[in-house]
Amino acid sequence: MSSYQSASSRPLAAAVGQPGADEVERTYKKVFWRIVPFLMLCYVVAYLDRVNVGFAKLQMSQDLAFSETVFGLGAGVFFIGYFLFELPSNILMHKIGARIWIARIMITWGLLSALFVFVKTPMQFYTLRFLLGLAEAGFYPGVILYLTYWFPSHRRAKIIAVFMSAIPVSGIFGNPLSGWIMQRFHNSSGFAGWQWMFLIEALPALAIGIATILYLDNGIASAKWLSEREKRLLTDEIAAAQPQEKTQAHSLGAVFRDPRTWWMSLIYFAFVTGQYGLTFWMPTLVKSTGVSGAFNIGLLSAIPFLCAIVVMNLMGHSADKRRERRWHLIVPALFGAIGFTVAASFAENTVVSITFLSLAAAGVLTCAPLFWSLPTAFMSGATAAAGIAIINSIGNLAGFASPYMIGYLKDLTHSTQTGMYVLAGMLVIGAIATWLTPAKLVNR
Repeated sequence: MSSYQSASSRPLAAAVGQPGADEVERTYKKVFWRIVPFLMLCYVVAYLDRVNVGFAKLQMSQDLAFSETVFGLGAGVFFIGYFLFELPSNILMHKIGARIWIARIMITWGLLSALFVFVKTPMQFYTLRFLLGLAEAGFYPGVILYLTYWFPSHRRAKIIAVFMSAIPVSGIFGNPLSGWIMQRFHNSSGFAGWQWMFLIEALPALAIGIATILYLDNGIASAKWLSEREKRLLTDEIAAAQPQEKTQAHSLGAVFRDPRTWWMSLIYFAFVTGQYGLTFWMPTLVKSTGVSGAFNIGLLSAIPFLCAIVVMNLMGHSADKRRERRWHLIVPALFGAIGFTVAASFAENTVVSITFLSLAAAGVLTCAPLFWSLPTAFMSGATAAAGIAIINSIGNLAGFASPYMIGYLKDLTHSTQTGMYVLAGMLVIGAIATWLTPAKLVNR
């Protein structure tokens, strides 16, 4: 049964009649263009400020005499702070409202990003990365939760794929931008290029954080740009599309006891391991093929993200159209594993390495948006606020483990090859776990 049929079987209001399929689609397009591009812009800035440390490493490690292990630990410790504050942050957003809370997140992380200009020691580096994780905690799962307020489950894969296109977009524009800033402003006014990069790229977070207060609505009921008929249509659509068998968790403890929460966390941990292994180490991987110059490395690093943005949106559209999740997750994960394996095996060949890093990027970045259609299919309301935060918190511990692991292995073996094989193995584990997931969760 289609979403329109489900909703139209529930009376709206006697005086206004039933909405037609065209009206339903027009209303969802209106909602999409109002909120999704803005949220995507927020995430571009968030992701850039989260992973630009990978570009800073090209100069920062040499200037401050940081080893690969120090850098990897510093890159990853972000996710310890992220893990600790993500659940309370998401619960607070559910209570306070998205508009104020997302604005708070963006403004605080913008201020902390700018402070990286003054880093001199490993401990300062670790401390600021930890605090940055605390500040940003709740943004991504908060947006995933926020989208459940507006879109029913069978529309979310495509919507989340568009939103998460911010990750490759941040790579497409952010990598060349970071390289250009570091090259162009190096030693200007007594600051190194990496210091200028942190300062300049922190400014958009502050500006967009302020804009969020003025632009974003907490939900359907407070959206003045929707008519009363459109509000009823959206509310009925979401209510009608709720699964009959919901999680019976009405407390935080019950969410923790639900085995589905932990199974989802395992799958997400595997996919996130590949995602952050790629995004944090992409500049280093490209440089290791023999490419020199920060701007050139930035341009070549953008190619895999260009491929990813196309594939992730095609797969999101396909998954929603067919209402199938399992193979739409398994296939990209396995292709991502192949990409990492071949790129590692031909690490000194720029053409082969970039080609298969593109395959890896397309695979691993496609998995995340499609994944979130699984837990949101059986969680709603306050349960979703807690459940999404728990899954994302545990999964994002891979953001700590992955960069640190690759840095340690690179110091140990003087090569990124072993680390990339581990990333490939984790994607295979994620694919197997997805295959074992009950059909009622993967085919909504």
